[in-house]
Amino acid sequence: MVERQDITKTADQLSTILKAASEPNRRAILTLLAQNGPMKVTDIAARFDLSLNAVSKHIKVLEAAGLASRRTEWREHLIEVQMAPLSLIDTWFADLRSIWALRLDALESALMEEDKND
Repeated sequence: MVERQDITKTADQLSTILKAASEPNRRAILTLLAQNGPMKVTDIAARFDLSLNAVSKHIKVLEAAGLASRRTEWREHLIEVQMAPLSLIDTWFADLRSIWALRLDALESALMEEDKND
């Protein structure tokens, strides 16, 4: 049985992920990392019309949401995308799709019944 605490934790994680991914520059950073693999912060910043400080702040938000991670190789910090948290979004959308599928099936049944009665 799923405990309420687990549901709340999952909902909080989903909210954090969606909030982090809601900002266009952060989505662009995630896309860049997904396409190119791990990158240095300075290399990421070079691709945007943003200050290094602004890019660093965006990366920290992505890290806090679990969407990016940092590893150190020698003196370089490499940022890489983490795809696993996106499964929470997939699950949420799948639940929404199933709700709508049930509603559409019910609507179709009601319309068919109405046609039979006419």
